Amino acid sequence: MCLTDSQTCTFEWVVAAVMVSSYGCGEVVPVHIVTHASQLPPEFLHPSADKKLVIGFDCEGVDLCRNGSLCIMQLAFPDAIYLVDAIEGGRGLVEACKPALESSYITKVIHDCKRDSEALYFQFNIKLHNVFDTQIAYSLIEEQEGGTKVPDDYISFVGLLADPRYCGMSYLEKEEVRVLLRQDPNFWKYRPLSELMVRAATDDVRFLLYIYNKMVVKMNSKSLWYLAVRGALYCRCFCITDNGYADWPPLPPVPENVVSDNKLLQEEILSVVDVPPGKMGLVIGRKGASILAIKESCNCEIFIGGAKGPPDKVFVIGPGKEVRKAEAILRGRMMDVYY
Repeated sequence: MCLTDSQTCTFEWVVAAVMVSSYGCGEVVPVHIVTHASQLPPEFLHPSADKKLVIGFDCEGVDLCRNGSLCIMQLAFPDAIYLVDAIEGGRGLVEACKPALESSYITKVIHDCKRDSEALYFQFNIKLHNVFDTQIAYSLIEEQEGGTKVPDDYISFVGLLADPRYCGMSYLEKEEVRVLLRQDPNFWKYRPLSELMVRAATDDVRFLLYIYNKMVVKMNSKSLWYLAVRGALYCRCFCITDNGYADWPPLPPVPENVVSDNKLLQEEILSVVDVPPGKMGLVIGRKGASILAIKESCNCEIFIGGAKGPPDKVFVIGPGKEVRKAEAILRGRMMDVYY
């Protein structure tokens, strides 16, 4: 591992990636291991309307959620990648990133923001804002181009990378890391960072800006609005507290000049449905059949916390009328549970 005194590392394998990535040239892109906020770009630390940014973003950790441990934040800029080491840099380093992560002037390109957002919120009181979630964008583009929406058909990051329309790259090393994580869940806590850890963390963000550029030009005004509002709702999804999301920024308003099927767009909402303790399995149904049936009959997304929590809650996201319909079906299902 070729660390210098300034904790900067550049690997030869970066060269091939850059040739096909959003960085747009054959130059080696440096990977910086950050242990102090002063090592981060000033324009990131101090967001400004005069210098808006688009960056790739991801987090790594141990059981990454409200109760887990966030270990690394990856930031991909056009000219460099920064691995923010939350273990070595401590709480102060992550908190120094709070203005940027909450800023509307910095677009964070991420794949499936829910758990990353939950970890940031409960561990560091950071409300992740202004995300371009490539998982959401992929589904919206498919719908926009006439594809059939399939419930529970969420593109994985590996699948997205493999799609030739966006990247066309295999990511075999991801499975290697998954095997290591199953063998040792504390993989991301070990220091110093191994070459594999640096490479794996970098691989999770190094193509995000390239994919962003491919996606954003495909999306019409309606899809871009849905992306913005759903990204905001996904960020707060698992961040439920007693205040009912009151401390989160307002959602993007419904644009007056954008119509769908000759109708104005409906407001998108997030609803949290409480489930009687110990009854979640009955509500979900065998192999998720009940939840899948609700998704098929309602134009909305439904998530549960699962093993990571939050327990005994169902999260429903979509147009207001469809969400209320899903709520009614869920509550009817719970009545069946009681009786």
